[in-house]
Amino acid sequence: MLLFAVGPSVAAQETTLELDPASTRIEFTVAATLHTVHGTFALKSGTIQFNPLTGSASGAVVVDATSGDSGSSGRDQKMHKDILESQRYPEITFAPTKMSGKLEPQGESSVQVEGILTLHGSEHPISLVLPVRVNGNNLQAQTHILIPYVAWGLKNPSSFVLHVNDKVEINVTAAGHLRPAHSQAN
Repeated sequence: MLLFAVGPSVAAQETTLELDPASTRIEFTVAATLHTVHGTFALKSGTIQFNPLTGSASGAVVVDATSGDSGSSGRDQKMHKDILESQRYPEITFAPTKMSGKLEPQGESSVQVEGILTLHGSEHPISLVLPVRVNGNNLQAQTHILIPYVAWGLKNPSSFVLHVNDKVEINVTAAGHLRPAHSQAN
């Protein structure tokens, strides 16, 4: 999900953020009557272009829906087959459209990123608040998202005995590298 906008030399130039899948953690939590389920998803890729002066943003953050892991093979099988339908919808994407907030070239700052989250084949506008830390060309960002998955058309796994919350909490800790857009190879 992710979380993505900040600049190294936050000059008037377009900047690219390339997220590092190995250094990015996507965790989910959903409450249920008997216990709270915790799990993870893997980031497949993430490249965001943004201009700190204009607030424009584009690109894509892609999460591997098939990587969802709660630590229980039976629960995960049900999640993939009945809820996410991850064979049919193998990716969850975030496409940023706008960035706002004061972006510091070094140190800590906070930005807001608006965009479209595509989950289970449906698009949903969302706004993310991202505390960000820039150190040289390295970036770290965090965000918390509450996804009303049942309201968004996914099935609720509740049964007669087990009640599962109709919202899932997502915590993302992302890391990546910043570079001026003009330094990209075409």
